[in-house]
Amino acid sequence: MSKTTSLAISVSICGFFAVWFYLSVGNLLVWAGFVAWACFFALGGNAAAFRTTVICNAFGVFVASTAAVIIVTVPMGDVLGAEVWPALMVALTIAAYILASRIPAFSTIPATTFGYAATFAYLLQTPDRFSAQALLSPTFMSAYLVLPVSMFIGACFAFASAKGSEFLVDRPKAAV
Repeated sequence: MSKTTSLAISVSICGFFAVWFYLSVGNLLVWAGFVAWACFFALGGNAAAFRTTVICNAFGVFVASTAAVIIVTVPMGDVLGAEVWPALMVALTIAAYILASRIPAFSTIPATTFGYAATFAYLLQTPDRFSAQALLSPTFMSAYLVLPVSMFIGACFAFASAKGSEFLVDRPKAAV
């Protein structure tokens, strides 16, 4: 079986179970799982890619969530302007995570960016999440929690789909 065919079969099956799982559990973000899934394959689809995806996605979520907490708790918007203050925090935190890429565990800037971008997508698109109360809540309302968990699960499904694809490609042909 070709690699493309085996990948199509494996990702489709794992995708079915992933969506079923996310919808059954509730409170998790299926789209964030698929972002991590794509990141995993973009980084090579192997054990190292899994490790990098999980660590860097979570780091990006942490940096973006911390930026959001600072934006909503430090009243600099009144001084700098409602648009300038968040833009400044985003600029500073992006610079921080790029500089942090000197640390080997955080060295994959695109994977960190996926976590960072997913966080702001969640905060800006989900009502009542861009607030100190939600961000600092020890629940899945908090981007600090819901995104890394959702992305970790997506990376696990991605890893399983890669292994499934390898299994299908490596299977010996049946004797006729």
